[in-house]
Amino acid sequence: MNEATSPEPLPRAKAWASTHQGHGDDVVTAHSDTHARLVGGPPINREQREQIEHASLREGASLAVGAGDRAIPEEPDPERTCFERDRDRIIHSTAFRRLAGKTQVVVYPRDHQRTRLTHALEVAQVATSIARGVGANVTLAEAIALGHDCGHGPGGHASEDAFDAFLPEGYDHGPWGADVVLTSLNLCSQTLDGVRNHSWSRPAPSTLEGEIVSWSDRIAYCAHDLEDAIHAGIVHPADLPPEITEVVGRSRRPQLASFIKAVVTTTCETGTVGMDADTAAALGRLRAFNYERIYTRPESVAQSHAVVEVLQDLVEYYRRNPDQMPEEYRHADLTRGAVTYVAGMTDRFAFEQAAARLGWVETRLPKGIGRGA
Repeated sequence: MNEATSPEPLPRAKAWASTHQGHGDDVVTAHSDTHARLVGGPPINREQREQIEHASLREGASLAVGAGDRAIPEEPDPERTCFERDRDRIIHSTAFRRLAGKTQVVVYPRDHQRTRLTHALEVAQVATSIARGVGANVTLAEAIALGHDCGHGPGGHASEDAFDAFLPEGYDHGPWGADVVLTSLNLCSQTLDGVRNHSWSRPAPSTLEGEIVSWSDRIAYCAHDLEDAIHAGIVHPADLPPEITEVVGRSRRPQLASFIKAVVTTTCETGTVGMDADTAAALGRLRAFNYERIYTRPESVAQSHAVVEVLQDLVEYYRRNPDQMPEEYRHADLTRGAVTYVAGMTDRFAFEQAAARLGWVETRLPKGIGRGA
């Protein structure tokens, strides 16, 4: 179609184009009828925000200082604290965007089911709620929460089983995220430590905020994985035992409220990031319920085995054919390069590569709820 016969832009596109320049002359505003007003004054810069942290956060909270403790020294940002810069770098990173295409529980999630990206956002919501409640550094907690799963491969936790076979130290998404995936961002040591050690099987994080994210991760996924399973018809709210429902309720909203309040109250009363025994027992029972009824149900186990097989075949293919990987992954250790490349893939891209390069047929690929599982 040539320019002479090109169709006219739609009315909405024309209306949108009319706002290119904004409104007004000396002061340009977003709306023609802007009425919001602020008492004027100089911008609140990084140094002032650091002073606010010093004055408002409780003893034991992490304080932003200058450019932060980074592997490669940098000059301080004039407007943002070091942890604000970390949060922004994570949000704009390729690894964070790819979480939108990675499994939380279900491969090929439907529109209302969680992905690793929505999980990270929900962990950040829980973490910032707890951090505000206890007087910790909200921005650091948010940065750790947003980055905590950037080391996950496609297909959920099964990817860790798949990649274990190729690495002497094994594949753990926390250390992998901190020490491989996010290294190019030159994040602060406190942020990387929280990402590296957020899993309960790891050593305790070095900061209060890292400990908060460890709790927030478990709280968020226990509640939202159950909600997804209920929507998918895998379980029913009535299936939950009274040992859970009588303490924290049957659905996500009361469960999150109960767990968050418990961590805030216990931490403020004892000085240790934790939860009272009764609520912690309910959280443990909820996690065990999800493990038995969701994560290890026959369909989920079959899905996990399929994920392991396809990812291992992809790693084998790329280390035999390194020219098929982007150049940045073709270094001396081809096995590690292949693992890094495959681990960064989204679910869909990995399974498309299996079909295109390995000849995998549709029936062999992992099946999500929307694909016959």
